[in-house]
Amino acid sequence: MDRRAFLGSLAGGLLAAPLAVEGQQAGRKYRIGFLFEGTPPDQTSPLLEALEETLRQLGYAEGRNLAFEHRYAAFKYDRLPELAAELVRLKLDVILTGGNPSSAALKNATTTVPIVMCGAIDPVGAGLVTSLARPGGNVTGLSWTAGPEFIAKQLEILNEIVPKLSRVVILRQTGRAGAETTALESAARERGLTILFADVRTPKDVEGAFPEMTRKRAGALLILGGGMTWVIRQRIAELAMQHRLPGIHFFREYAEAGLLLAYGPSATAQFRRAATYIDRILKGTKPGDIPVEQPTQYELTINLKTAKALGLTIPPSLLQRADQVIE
Repeated sequence: MDRRAFLGSLAGGLLAAPLAVEGQQAGRKYRIGFLFEGTPPDQTSPLLEALEETLRQLGYAEGRNLAFEHRYAAFKYDRLPELAAELVRLKLDVILTGGNPSSAALKNATTTVPIVMCGAIDPVGAGLVTSLARPGGNVTGLSWTAGPEFIAKQLEILNEIVPKLSRVVILRQTGRAGAETTALESAARERGLTILFADVRTPKDVEGAFPEMTRKRAGALLILGGGMTWVIRQRIAELAMQHRLPGIHFFREYAEAGLLLAYGPSATAQFRRAATYIDRILKGTKPGDIPVEQPTQYELTINLKTAKALGLTIPPSLLQRADQVIE
């Protein structure tokens, strides 16, 4: 074969390869499951839209080569094992899930169907994966925090705004006790703060928790919430304002809803990143070989309107560090 013929055949091969892959993907319909704690349609919708948009950018589209199966527990946590088993019986290609309760339910339901977590907290300590670098088994995904010490940073930010703070209440959703609680207690001791806990399972529990916070003379609120607190974040912000409690959570959406502060990763960015995990698994990578990813960037959001309503002055140094200031 002369040089010209060789180059022609090489170019033809390179052109044909992507077409073959595209044809293969178009010829098969992948089935993705979703298991979440909340109710449909709940306020995870913008997050799932971000995930689906990224999947489309990667060459997948519902109705063409993707089909979705959604399951929601409506905050009835005892239903999660049943819903997890139901999804496993469908023999899906991969299942995406949210926080620790739903991740644990899926892990207990199958050792073969790939599971992508999006929002796990301390996944090693919770027994969801063997290690972050090599998860092993059929579970991988993304953690909301870069270690329990990150939670203590939220406490530090609260303390900057409320320098005479002495008692902080931790609004803790079911399944959130663990390494992060230990880190919080340690950080509180270093600052001479008393930590109180309000454990909640349902929106009704949240409503009842705030009067109790007032009775216990809490001076600030730190939320360790999951899917349930996300859905009712607007109501939580209203209750925090009514009870004169400066509050903080991971996600800027809480501050946009009226909470004083948010410090943490972008929820939207995490769901976009989860789409790349799904893509890798559909292309043949074993979930146990894909490291669990921790966030590397954090956003500080300050609701200045809420600060003024609470009679608080935000230190200029903190305002300068803010990624978003809501006025």
